[in-house]
Amino acid sequence: MSEITMVVNGTTRRGSVEGRTLLVDFLRDGLGLTGTHVGCDTSQCGACVVHVDGVAVKACTILAAEADGAEVSTIEGQAAPDGTLNAIQQAFQDHHGLQCGFCTPGMVMSAAALLKENPQPTEGEIRDYLEGNICRCTGYHNIVKAIMAASGQDVGAVAAE
Repeated sequence: MSEITMVVNGTTRRGSVEGRTLLVDFLRDGLGLTGTHVGCDTSQCGACVVHVDGVAVKACTILAAEADGAEVSTIEGQAAPDGTLNAIQQAFQDHHGLQCGFCTPGMVMSAAALLKENPQPTEGEIRDYLEGNICRCTGYHNIVKAIMAASGQDVGAVAAE
């Protein structure tokens, strides 16, 4: 066991982990932050996307010990302290970018990373960026609309699928 320390959603957090503990498991089981989902354990679905030092990563692909000393942002840190949704979360709600909600945390975290890199992505750029995130309910159309809306773009021209 080793002791690790990281700043998670602005708060310093410490814990003991085995060398094989994945970041996703430390967040969920060690810190009780269950918004980061485990969907596939093979880095294929994107349900576990978090930001480590400002970079979107699949938390099932990184050991918790590798994040020792890092700044980690999870879905729980996206809304304001009073519960007010951020622009991306609100757009997902407004444009029905979720159904069962299982993929939503990873989608929101991926969208935040995309909009940080590219504040006004095209529909095609959004679809390309989300290639590593799987949604089995929505068909992605409303997710793309939500991300475009969060970027301040007009979504009326987004073609229906």
